[in-house]
Amino acid sequence: MSALNSSSLHQLYQAHNGWLKQWLRTRLGNASDAADLAQDTFVRVLTARNVQSIREPRTYLSAIARALMIDRFRRRAIEQAYLETLALQPAAVAISPETRLLIIETLVAVDALLDGLGERTRAIFLAVQLEGLSYVAAAERFAVSVTTVKKHMVRALTHCLLLAQEGDGA
Repeated sequence: MSALNSSSLHQLYQAHNGWLKQWLRTRLGNASDAADLAQDTFVRVLTARNVQSIREPRTYLSAIARALMIDRFRRRAIEQAYLETLALQPAAVAISPETRLLIIETLVAVDALLDGLGERTRAIFLAVQLEGLSYVAAAERFAVSVTTVKKHMVRALTHCLLLAQEGDGA
């Protein structure tokens, strides 16, 4: 972040953080959640754009905060539904020795598959597949171009397909 952008973000934060927290508090009814969402809003501003180009700060900040509130409500609804479903399930059953062996064999196979990839290819593949990073986010994390991420993904997926074909006897 440039010094000018950092200074602009600081000024934006100083001028509007209190207002944003109050705006959120009236909608959430909770000062702690309001403070968390206000902070998340400024983190989004930090990562999303050039702060100097914001023309209507309160409109911009409230739009980001509103989207974050919706995300929070959705996440809580999903979590609540999961907990309710879990409560309806019978008590956990011990895993049979056969199932345990299948799980261990699967984990060993996945480990071998990943071991056949280069270090960077493996890291990018796991970040995209397990963490759900977009190619753009993976490029930023690993300080490479999106094209390089795509090449690593093609390499990893080709490796997986070749190993799957070998396993099928094809």
